Amino acid sequence: MEFLTSPIISTTHAFFTRKDGVSPAPFASLNFGGSEDSPENISENRKRALLSAGMNPEKVARLNQVHGNEVCIAKIGNQTGDALVTKEKNLTLAIAAADCYPILFNDAKNNIIGAAHAGWRGTLARIAKKTIEAMEKLGAEKKFIHIAIGPGISGKNYQVSDEVIEKFRDEGFPENCWTGRNLDLLEANKFVLHENGIEEKNSWALGRCTTEDDFFSYRRDKGKTGRMWACIML
Repeated sequence: MEFLTSPIISTTHAFFTRKDGVSPAPFASLNFGGSEDSPENISENRKRALLSAGMNPEKVARLNQVHGNEVCIAKIGNQTGDALVTKEKNLTLAIAAADCYPILFNDAKNNIIGAAHAGWRGTLARIAKKTIEAMEKLGAEKKFIHIAIGPGISGKNYQVSDEVIEKFRDEGFPENCWTGRNLDLLEANKFVLHENGIEEKNSWALGRCTTEDDFFSYRRDKGKTGRMWACIML
C-alpha cells in the first residue's frame, strides 16, 4: 500500500495517495470517502490502508468536516469539526481531503498528537493555531511540536474570487499568500504556524499538488472524485 511520510514526524503516520485500493473509476482506486462509491469499497480501502501503515482499523477517530476551526478531543467514531487532538495511545486520527491541506502535529516529548483539515475557510480561521492551542491544553509544549503538511492544491492551480482574497488580506495574511486571484493555501498555513511560534525547522511540507495523478482532486475532477486520508497515531 502506497503512502507518504514526513521526516520530522517520529510517531506512526501516513499521507495516503489514491493508489492500491479496490474502488473502480472514477474513484480508482484507494478511495476513503465520498457518497457515490460503495460503502463496502470504502470500508475495505480503509482497512487495507490502515493495516499497511501499522494502525488498527477498529480504533479510528474521524470527522464530519465542515470547513471551520472547531477542534475535537478525539474519540473512536465520527465527530463534527475540522481538527482532532489526543494523548491516547493507539488511537488513529484521520483527516479526509481532496484539495484541502491535511496537517499532522506531533509533540514527541509529551506524547500528544493532532490532525487538521485546512481548506480556505479553515486556513482563514487559523485552524492550525486552534489545533496547537488544543494540544497545549492537553499538556503539549509549542517548542516540541513538529508539524507536517501533506498534499493539497497548489497556488498556481487554485483560483478564487476577489472576495476571498480580500478576506485573507483583512485577516492579516501577507501578500505572498496570493498572486492575483490565485490563493496559496500552503504559504498561508505556513504563515499561521510561524506567527504562532512554530520554528521553521519544526515544520515540513510535502509540497505536492493534488492535481497530480497520484491524488484525488475535487477541482480537477469537477466534484466527482474520491477522498484521501492523512493519519497519525501514538
